[in-house]
Amino acid sequence: MNFIIDTGNTLTKLALFQGKEMVAFTSFAGIDAKHIIQFCESNKQIENAILSTVKAYPAEIDEFLNRNYKTLLFNHLTPVPVTNNYGTPETLGKDRLAGVVGARQLIPRSHILVIDAGTAITYDIVTDEGEYLGGAISPGIAMRYKALHTFTDRLPLLDYYDDAQLIGEDTSTSIHSGVLNGALAEMEGIIQRYQLVYPGLKIILTGGDHNYFDKRLKIKTFAAPNLVLEGLNLILNFNIETL
Repeated sequence: MNFIIDTGNTLTKLALFQGKEMVAFTSFAGIDAKHIIQFCESNKQIENAILSTVKAYPAEIDEFLNRNYKTLLFNHLTPVPVTNNYGTPETLGKDRLAGVVGARQLIPRSHILVIDAGTAITYDIVTDEGEYLGGAISPGIAMRYKALHTFTDRLPLLDYYDDAQLIGEDTSTSIHSGVLNGALAEMEGIIQRYQLVYPGLKIILTGGDHNYFDKRLKIKTFAAPNLVLEGLNLILNFNIETL
């Protein structure tokens, strides 16, 4: 089995894959060696591991993984099954690259726009010939709420809201309208601009807030909540023989 560790800005996600099928999953805030070791001890069939993180992490994690498994530390030098044409690969978010790798597996031989709606909303385009070109980074929903509160004197910090009316009738409903309707309008507009350039474009949605957009977009999309984990599993398999 393959053991996948994906640490983003908010959560660490742990997954087990048997071939292409995810058979176990858990997540927790931060990155902690104790959680990882406990997960492994309850899953004795692990043979290979990949670690992808945007944060510093305890050396104990490296020591444990390298002692017990064939382990790949995913970075910008890791070979991947797409052509990476990003101008600064050393600054590219690992989750963005893993997402397009996963997307190519789900929908081969198509132009694909991967939208990851998480802490940030990222847009990433991969061509029908497997060329990753780049994309865009925008504030996510929670970040938009926080920005309005942080950079103004009187606007409150509101909790995530599942829906918003178009016309806000007071400060709170006006914030909800601006954040949620604004993010949705941005996403629809970006997709439409990509569709003009890439006929037949497929759209894949992932990330913690993907359900909000999936239910409301007027454009056909494919929801793939585990896309990054699936991409990391493919990258691990792509490099198994060199470990």
